[in-house]
Amino acid sequence: MRALLVALAIVLVTPPIGLTVIIAGLLGAPDGANSVYQWGIRSWARIICRAAGAKIVLHGTDRILDGPAVYVANHVSWFDVFALGAVLPRVTFVAKKELEKLPIFGPACRAAGIVFIERANRRAAFDTYKAAADKVREGRSVVVCPEGTRGRDYHLRPFKKGPFVFAISTGAPIVPTVIHGTIGIQPKGSFRVRSGTIDIHFLEPVATAGYSYEQRAELMEVVWQRMAAELSSKYGVHTSEHAVATDADRPEKETSFL
Repeated sequence: MRALLVALAIVLVTPPIGLTVIIAGLLGAPDGANSVYQWGIRSWARIICRAAGAKIVLHGTDRILDGPAVYVANHVSWFDVFALGAVLPRVTFVAKKELEKLPIFGPACRAAGIVFIERANRRAAFDTYKAAADKVREGRSVVVCPEGTRGRDYHLRPFKKGPFVFAISTGAPIVPTVIHGTIGIQPKGSFRVRSGTIDIHFLEPVATAGYSYEQRAELMEVVWQRMAAELSSKYGVHTSEHAVATDADRPEKETSFL
């Protein structure tokens, strides 16, 4: 039943919200924390979460920054994205290129400032990161998921380096973000949707100022360790400490965002 409600919500609300955002973009409506673009992202995400019966509980809200930031989150379900979109101020995402082809949804996302990445094309991916960095410099925050794709459990997997190169280039602080509960709502590979609670933990921000490109792995490890410690202390999810390093020397072309 919940899956049907979510599907109906997507079908019914995407056209009116999407078209409103598209028209706003064509008319040159200004961007900002209370702009029609942010209204579109928040409203769409909140309606989907409500249709799913997902209750969002925030922890460490004082760490949600007023200015631009890079929110580095774990990723186990599509509801990670919906939940973050529902609560973060002036936020955008880096999404896979395939979603851009969806009617209404794709154009609306572009108008709202969502940046699409062609993960198989390294040159195009570089241009995408540059565009996302420009969004941050304009005052937006960006959500990235450095594990690269959704996992099937809450164990924190190795991070890709690309999001940390990106964060260093923006100069914006990183807010490590741990999400728990979304597997119970909709696990990877399943169309089943069940009601439940999504806990989002915002951890102490990590300044990127002073880090260089050569120190990207060091920054990556600091963030990974904080998130792994949070999962361990709050939910008993233990991950081997060496896991963070196993990805350190993989080619950059494997870097993936949401």
